[in-house]
Amino acid sequence: MNIYPLLRPLLFQLDPERAHHITLEGLKQAYQSGLSPLFKAQNTEQPIEVMGLHFDNPVGLAAGLDKNGDYIDALAALGFGFIEIGTVTPRPQPGNPKPRLFRLPEHQAILNRMGFNNKGIDHLIEQVKQACFRGVLGINIGKNFDTPLEKAVDDYLIGLEKSYPYASYITINISSPNTKNLRKLQQGEEISRLLLALKDTQLRLQQQHGHYVPLVVKIAPDLNDDEIQHIASLLKSLAIDGVIATNTTIERTAIADHPLASENGGLSGAPVKEKSTTVVKKMAEELGGALPIIAAGGILSGQDAKEKIEAGAKLVQIYSGLIYRGPHLITEILKAISR
Repeated sequence: MNIYPLLRPLLFQLDPERAHHITLEGLKQAYQSGLSPLFKAQNTEQPIEVMGLHFDNPVGLAAGLDKNGDYIDALAALGFGFIEIGTVTPRPQPGNPKPRLFRLPEHQAILNRMGFNNKGIDHLIEQVKQACFRGVLGINIGKNFDTPLEKAVDDYLIGLEKSYPYASYITINISSPNTKNLRKLQQGEEISRLLLALKDTQLRLQQQHGHYVPLVVKIAPDLNDDEIQHIASLLKSLAIDGVIATNTTIERTAIADHPLASENGGLSGAPVKEKSTTVVKKMAEELGGALPIIAAGGILSGQDAKEKIEAGAKLVQIYSGLIYRGPHLITEILKAISR
């Protein structure tokens, strides 16, 4: 049953951040009351093996919707093949001042400058421990806003150490435009130093815990060809396990005529689709199958997801598409990519 089209007009009358909270709390109540089937996507069994992990289907929830892991079971009940929570930082932080989340319905887009608002990794880990979900769970980690760039490695290592025993895979977020200078970590020596330290720690933790947890890097859609080539070369040489392409864009060309075009933040939804798919394709060419790509960015239909798969992705993630289309989008994507 697809009841989301009835609910969306009501939710869109609310402030976006308030609607976000109300929706998640509503899903949690529905899950606890046994009403999740009212919202769940249908025919979601389409198993796939990626990074040595078994996914029930290739459609995942992107990070950002459940930053603190407070709604894992409720979101998993919608029919996703995997869930990614976070971005989480070592210490709790409030994020950027409000308003910081905007809808652009005429562009099927969302503009956000949340700034990694979260309750800290210790809270998130406690939520993971309490969750019943036993599918693939990604934990997306970042640095605190007030940690100097030269000490960013320390924050990521804290995130990796604490999340390792509880994550199916761990995502290194170095591509959010909403933490000052964070995207510099995608460049030159910064990314080399960061990934080398993380890889060394990953291998040590494998020995310590007796199992291997894949490392995934999330990149921006605003990279040029040389930057993509450099990152791909590093990912291969360091045996990083996967890459998510992409995060939100800072480009405003697609919404140049919109009153919110001058607002700071990352743009997601339909306007980032082409840029994201281009990065997926270029990254796939550079990687040559050495590691899998998880595609995110502008997936609002089954056809959008199919284009990402055809460009070289193994898995896809949605966020803005879920806001605009609801859980039925999962079924639509699975039908499109199975043809």
